[in-house]
Amino acid sequence: MTQHSFGFVGVGRMGSLMSARLLQRGHEVHVHDVSPAAVAALQAEGAQAAPSACSVGDRADVVFLSLPNPDIVREACLQSEGLIAGSRVRRVVDFSTIGPRMAASVATGLAARDIVYVDAPVSGGLKGAREGTLAVMVSCARAVYEELESLLALFGKPFHLGERAGQAQTMKLANNLLAAAALAVTSEAMVMGVKAGLAPQVMLDVLNAGSGRNSAAQDKFPRAILPGTFDFGFATGLSYKDVRLCIDEAEAMGVPMVCGAAVRQMLAVTNAMYGADSDFTSICRVVESWAGVEVRG
Repeated sequence: MTQHSFGFVGVGRMGSLMSARLLQRGHEVHVHDVSPAAVAALQAEGAQAAPSACSVGDRADVVFLSLPNPDIVREACLQSEGLIAGSRVRRVVDFSTIGPRMAASVATGLAARDIVYVDAPVSGGLKGAREGTLAVMVSCARAVYEELESLLALFGKPFHLGERAGQAQTMKLANNLLAAAALAVTSEAMVMGVKAGLAPQVMLDVLNAGSGRNSAAQDKFPRAILPGTFDFGFATGLSYKDVRLCIDEAEAMGVPMVCGAAVRQMLAVTNAMYGADSDFTSICRVVESWAGVEVRG
């Protein structure tokens, strides 16, 4: 791939790893974040620091976003010091999870300055960001997708989901609801088994060989719950935000989410008990505390 100059706004846990992949391939990367430490860490790898989102937009044709919530994305894009004021930027590729309505709103705002917003949330966690194996869900005009496809492939496997900003967000919210639901219900099943005297590793072996197999049993329990580390890499606060967004969007479309509401409540309890910065595998800790047993290897 030809070397280019790119921008990256939001270089926290995910954004730093994705920026690093661009740097490793010899690209020039201009970064901005509210955390000086996050920017300094990437400067040590060769990135150029920018004082604002607008400054990033002055330096790069394509700017990536990886930000924690809808309001911050809106500010980074549309406020007076945002990307909309950048003199060079023509494509804004948003890896954040902000919901379809906010994605459509930001796309409309940027379009007024002839800047194309590419709705591109990702799934696969820190491991996927580090190794370039993320699922990259993309909605934008087909011609823009084809222009950016090889670039997006640096981060994982891109999927074109439609031409309208917000369609990729809908896919991401559906994915994250299912991930949280699998974790919540598997936690209840595992705690029940342990309290009945079953060995948790044997339970996982049976589940993963049978019809109960799911992402929590295959990955999250072996990696973060049985060892007691609770460090899978996705914060409770972010999972709670995503599931709330999902249910809000579903209700706005007239789609009932009875099971989803229960998952949202479990995340609300986890958030209250262990804090927004805890790992979302702490859902299992909630069930353990209620049952009086621990699921450990």
